[in-house]
Amino acid sequence: MVMKLLAVIVAVVAAAAAVYAWSNAGASEPPQIGQSAPDFSLPSQDGSVVGLKDFRGKWVVLYFYPKDNTHGCTVEAHNFQRDLEKYTQNNAVIVGVSVDSSGSHQDFCAKQGLTFKLLADTGKKVSAEYGSLRNLVAVKISARNTFLIDPEGKIAKTWIGVDPPKHSDEVLTALAGLTRKS
Repeated sequence: MVMKLLAVIVAVVAAAAAVYAWSNAGASEPPQIGQSAPDFSLPSQDGSVVGLKDFRGKWVVLYFYPKDNTHGCTVEAHNFQRDLEKYTQNNAVIVGVSVDSSGSHQDFCAKQGLTFKLLADTGKKVSAEYGSLRNLVAVKISARNTFLIDPEGKIAKTWIGVDPPKHSDEVLTALAGLTRKS
């Protein structure tokens, strides 16, 4: 009985390790602090094309998230929306990116009262360039990562695998510290 249980545990651990390795296979590395942020042009929820160059001179909170209208993604988006005025006071904009369509983003924004830009990375190129593309079983999604980009277009801070309920507070704290230095 103990040997059978041990064999099952070993099989489960081996399967979990294989799934983890497969889910991260081909994942590129995120840009490092001090590097130029990879440029992008993607459609937003309102159909307009938005690029990093559109925000030159502002701090950009570029956050990647897995899926519209899921619990963690909704919590994270609500907190960014709640704190939007604080970001504006710090010359910062919020930009969300997922592999969902512009139509999905439009529905998400309408349902959740979101007023900042959500960009549709349906080609998954931008998520990959930011090291934020992961496999979830057989589907590629954006990983929950955030990049704070300075007004000159360089990566100032990164968060990999963020915790949605407290993330906006973390970003605001970092932004306050960085803007005091500049």
